[in-house]
Amino acid sequence: MRNRCGAFGWGAAIALVISCAGPLFESTPLNAQQPAPKTGSEISGGQAALALQDQLVDAIARGEKSVVAIYRVDSDDSSLPRTVEIVPGQERFVRSSAASPPPGDPDFIPDEYGTGVVIDRHGLILTCYHVLGLKSQHYVATSERKVYPARIKAADPRSDLAVLQIEASDLIPATFGTAETLKKGQIVVALGNPYAIARDGQASASWGIIANLARKAGPPLDTSKLYHYGTLIQTDAKLNLGTSGGLLVNLKGEMVGMTTSLAATPGYEQAAGYAVPVDETFRRVVNTLKDGREVEYGFLGVNPANLSKLEILQGAHGARIMGIETGSPAELSNLKPGDIVTHIDGRSIFDADELVLDVGRMPVESHVELTVLRDDVTRKIPVELAKFPVRGVKVVTKPAPSWRGMRIDYGTALPRDSDRIAPAIPDPGGSVVVVEVEKDTPAAAAGLQNGMFINQVGNTPVRTPKEFYGAVAGKTGEVSLRLSTMIGQPDIRTVKPPSE
Repeated sequence: MRNRCGAFGWGAAIALVISCAGPLFESTPLNAQQPAPKTGSEISGGQAALALQDQLVDAIARGEKSVVAIYRVDSDDSSLPRTVEIVPGQERFVRSSAASPPPGDPDFIPDEYGTGVVIDRHGLILTCYHVLGLKSQHYVATSERKVYPARIKAADPRSDLAVLQIEASDLIPATFGTAETLKKGQIVVALGNPYAIARDGQASASWGIIANLARKAGPPLDTSKLYHYGTLIQTDAKLNLGTSGGLLVNLKGEMVGMTTSLAATPGYEQAAGYAVPVDETFRRVVNTLKDGREVEYGFLGVNPANLSKLEILQGAHGARIMGIETGSPAELSNLKPGDIVTHIDGRSIFDADELVLDVGRMPVESHVELTVLRDDVTRKIPVELAKFPVRGVKVVTKPAPSWRGMRIDYGTALPRDSDRIAPAIPDPGGSVVVVEVEKDTPAAAAGLQNGMFINQVGNTPVRTPKEFYGAVAGKTGEVSLRLSTMIGQPDIRTVKPPSE
């Protein structure tokens, strides 16, 4: 028979503690093997619940001042209702701003919305990349109920993170904690803008526990996102649509994750969701985006595959290399198809996704040591990583420097269609690639175009942007660049100095 203490769920659990714990604990004899509590050390169930409640209230109070609501208006004002304008001889629909409250009005309801987190008192807002529309107008409502137009300062599709800039000061940035020490069962609070009901900037809260760590979201998996290889925090805190970009805090009010409500799709909301963890990679990405720069990720240049079930049952672990990109760090380091990568810098690798994740977390030009099993012989192979070719549109307001009207990048950085291998570099020794040529510049006059590979400046080989810019530094006259071509024929372009 169920009594009033037999309810289920978090709310019921608190009710259970408050209404049942005290009398139950008082009337139940202590186990003979348990030491009796010291006098004065007892705490009632009600007191424990109130203590937890106070911690939750404090955590929300610390975090909510750093949470903002974000909403979008399409550039063609399509979020505004259409009204009929009578024109002699015809009727046509027009957008009427007078027919709908403007952004910031309490009655304005956007079609697209999300959440953001203040990361700088002078108006920098962190959110999820997928919250934004690259051709939309964005608005931010702060906890003080102020609404600001916002511009995208930087956006990175691989991390699914972006930074907005608003003209504000004296905002309250979130306090970063660390996700590296999180454990299952820890209580967390999610703050966000579900269904745009917090569009006035007053964040809505939900709470739960850390359900799991290092999770992959899906299916289906979106392998263009780094966290889909297994970094996400899973929580049973309710994450409705609109909470993407929100704050996940511990009971100290510290940010341990950014919510990305991948478990909530229309009609399929679940009492589970995910958050991007505040870890070393997260901090590196955020600091880069705050500066308006492009986020770069390490790249090895291999197509890895999981070991067979039989090999795993026999105790083997690692990822087998199935293919190697021409001119990639893998080829330059003499890795071979069939090699099994078992460790990176001494850390064990168990499958192909873990290899991609571990390499992708590292900055460009990182020096790593791979432990490789080849023909039953273990080898240590040092590798210098190149740059991963990120898919999707990046927003960069502080681009890399240009030289005589052109920008270059790592040869491995060109976008690609597959998830593992980039387009082949035509030079086995490595090269850089032209990614931008400005009109009416010496580079354009020399016939340089996007996608051309350069392997020499004069007689100096170049494999990285750093080597390229070092080779052209201080040169004031004409500079010859040797292009890599698929047919192997040399192609020399002479770039003149800028006209005075």
